[in-house]
Order: sequence, then C-alpha cells, then structure tokens
Amino acid sequence: MLSSMPMTKLSVNVNKLATLRNSRGKNTPNVAEMAARIIGLGAHGITVHPRPDGRHIRRDDVFDLKKIVKAPIEYNIEGYPSPDFLELLESAAPDQATLVPDPPEALTSNAGWDLSTNEAALTGIAARLRDRKIRVSLFVDPARFDAQELSALKRIRPDRIELYTEAFHDAFNTPNRAQMTALYSRVAKLAKENGVAVNAGHDLNQENLSYLLEHVPEIEEVSIGHALICEALLEGLPATIRNYLTIVKRE
Repeated sequence: MLSSMPMTKLSVNVNKLATLRNSRGKNTPNVAEMAARIIGLGAHGITVHPRPDGRHIRRDDVFDLKKIVKAPIEYNIEGYPSPDFLELLESAAPDQATLVPDPPEALTSNAGWDLSTNEAALTGIAARLRDRKIRVSLFVDPARFDAQELSALKRIRPDRIELYTEAFHDAFNTPNRAQMTALYSRVAKLAKENGVAVNAGHDLNQENLSYLLEHVPEIEEVSIGHALICEALLEGLPATIRNYLTIVKRE
C-alpha cells in the first residue's frame, strides 16, 4: 500500500481581519477571538504582519494572540527586521519569525531578499533570534535565486525560506505555469539539499495551492490570508478552512 504524501501546515494570516476591525475604530471583529475560532476549525498556525503605522495588526494584537496561540499551534510573525521589530519579536517570542525586505510604507510584501547584499546583517539577525529559540525564515523570490544567492543562503543558515509565490499565482492560468513552477521546485530542492526547510506564501488560494504542493512537495508550511478571507465571504469560514485542510493533507 502506498503511503500518503506528507501534510503541509496551514498558517492563517489574520491581517485582513484586523483591517476590517480598524475600518470602524472599534473591536469588531475581535481578532483574537477570530484566531481562536480559526484554530478550533483545525488550522495549524496563525500568522501576523504588524507594521509601524498599525494599519492592521497592532502591537496589542501581537500579545493578545500570544495568549491564544499555544502548542502545537504555531505563531508566525512577519516583518522587516528593524530594531523595533526585533525587540517586538524578542518580547512576543513567536515560534517563527519570517523576515521580509519590504519597507514600512509598502502595501504588502512585494519582493524577496537580496541575500548576498544583506548577508552580514541577516546572519547576525538570524543568530540573535535563534539564541531566543525563534525559528527564522527568510522571504525569497525564486526568480532571482542564482548561484550567488545560494552561496549566501548557505552562509546565513536560516532555518527556513519562504517562497514568494506572487509570480506563481500570476503564471498559474497562463502557458507559463509549468515553467514557473519548475523554477519554484528548483529553489525548494536546493534549499532542502542544504538543510533549509521551505515555506510558501503570497497570493495562494484554493485554485492554485494543490498544484503547487503536488509539484513542490518540499513545502512544509503555507501562510494564507487575503485569499482565504475573501473565499470565506462566499463559502463561510468553516467550509473554507476545511477546504484548505483537505488540500494541505495531500492524500
């Protein structure tokens, strides 16, 4: 009997819930309560991306969620590694810190790290966070991942990379899908061969996720927020989470 493929963990990004709450200036929806409901529906993790202007997730949310997200559920905090953000990580002590290169004013994460240029800084930051038992993931764009970037990755030695999947999403319904997916597969294999685990996120949805996981089986975790919340408006949150859990089980 053939064994089933390994399960990928689903981490739900709750930024959009915070955006909705902030639009009215009160506390509906309550982000922590919604996160608890999402966990109760079977999600494996909660992701947030606080920004300095507090336009969605705020500092208080980070600590409120820390009270909700308990093992075996994982807490992932994304952000640009500014001094303030690193201090926040050390105070909140999430399971994982996903470091992204976008500046504070960016609407959303829109690029991967230039690892070779930022090697010294990222090496020091990764060591600092690992000393505090925080797993370190670096946002990487497969389209610009060349031999020089691989060499830098080997020296930085993060625990994981997160594949920036916007280009995969954009190519999914075009003739370039197979070629683009092969690019992601190549980078995932290189990372794993060098002891770096693989996550993925950005513009993933129910339409494209199964295909990605089938062709890039190295992916251990996906972080999904915008599409999941949009789909939940049509399907309901329980059905949407259930659909994603079916996909990530890969049975």
